[in-house]
Amino acid sequence: MTDAAAAATPEPFVRWSRPEAERAGTPLLVVLHGYGADENDLFGIVPELPGRFTIASVRAPLAMDHGGFTWFPLSTSMSSSPLAVRAAVEDLQAWVDTQREDFSSVSLLGFSMGMAMATSLLRLDPEAYACVVGLSGFAVNPDQDGAAARAGIGPLAGFFDDEAVRAVRPKVFWGRDQADPVITQDKVEYTHAWMNEHVELTKVLYAGIGHGIGPQELRHVGEYLDYVVR
Repeated sequence: MTDAAAAATPEPFVRWSRPEAERAGTPLLVVLHGYGADENDLFGIVPELPGRFTIASVRAPLAMDHGGFTWFPLSTSMSSSPLAVRAAVEDLQAWVDTQREDFSSVSLLGFSMGMAMATSLLRLDPEAYACVVGLSGFAVNPDQDGAAARAGIGPLAGFFDDEAVRAVRPKVFWGRDQADPVITQDKVEYTHAWMNEHVELTKVLYAGIGHGIGPQELRHVGEYLDYVVR
């Protein structure tokens, strides 16, 4: 992103777990909510996460008619515009980069569509993140644009550096319920195949949480963050 483009991109609304004066040198965990939610939606999990982290819960940029926010528009079939996905990811990446120097490391936690954002950031710069936690979500399939993407001319063609991800094999935790009623099977299959090929994956299934986050899962996430992020 050029300096001019960065200047034109509005700062996102962020809810922080600690005041600015207490953040320097701590590990940063950027929390990304799902479709139709906001920065408060996941803030209830903060007490379950390791206290040494600074949590930044970021509001998605697009307001929805019925309330809440989304990172990019979704159709009723859960398809999305590759151009809108790319714009959202680039804008979020630009904001994260402005925060990075104040913290000892940066990790990402995304729920549902927020997981799509978190894994997309990882695919742009896999060495920039200590780890990614994805809950009840998916990774973006760059071939969703069909023939254009396969011909190398779609908005997501060449956008992700999956070869770099494969070389680095960054650490990713993926928690979900096999009976999740929201994330479609094609998205699950793509995400599973992509992760097996590219990342150091910890995958755990949680029965009975549906499209949500369970207490056992939260304990595992806290343990994972404590173990992986030094």
